Amino acid sequence: MRKLIVGTFMSLDGVMQAPGGPEEDPTGGFTHGGWSVNYWDDVMGAQMGESMGRPFDLLLGRRTYEIFAAHWPHSTEPGAEELNRATKHVASRTLDRVDWANSHLLEGDVPDAVRRLKEQDGPELQVMGSAELLQTLQRHDLVDEYRLMIFPLLLGTGKKLFGGGEVPTSLRLADSKVASTGVVIATYERAGEIEYGSFAREEPTPEEDERRQRLAEEE
Repeated sequence: MRKLIVGTFMSLDGVMQAPGGPEEDPTGGFTHGGWSVNYWDDVMGAQMGESMGRPFDLLLGRRTYEIFAAHWPHSTEPGAEELNRATKHVASRTLDRVDWANSHLLEGDVPDAVRRLKEQDGPELQVMGSAELLQTLQRHDLVDEYRLMIFPLLLGTGKKLFGGGEVPTSLRLADSKVASTGVVIATYERAGEIEYGSFAREEPTPEEDERRQRLAEEE
């Protein structure tokens, strides 16, 4: 079974919308497009080169597919060759065709279609952008690894990587580094179920007993 990898630029408060420019995705009245551009350095470039340098297929939502398909076939930037060559699997309820080279529409229920993709032989499945698709993948516990670039800024509004519907799971920090601009580059892998514990006293104080009673009455 191959892994499903989420690669995301995100602000410190979790926003991932339109990192590359104001025109990228202004939906919902988002006015902060282009927030990642001035933080780029050689460390981040090397990280992207490493990620793009291994074989991969892409899994994209409709909006990100349209952004990519309008740009990368006409680009000679680093990464263009790899993205144009990769097989693209597109989740959409509205598109009836996808014309970017090596692109295919997912058929049927998206979670089931992604499970079938993961069960196939082939390279890792990378998800880029695709905020709405990510919420579906997270709700159905389909993400195996997160490769995050966390930028030192707060945006307040916008589409977020984590929308609150995730399946509880623990993660293991597999790799980390910091760019000269303060961007934290971190890779997290699945690490099984969450192990719970408590820092509470074995014998609660009378005040703690009273506090717990008040909480129970409030519910």
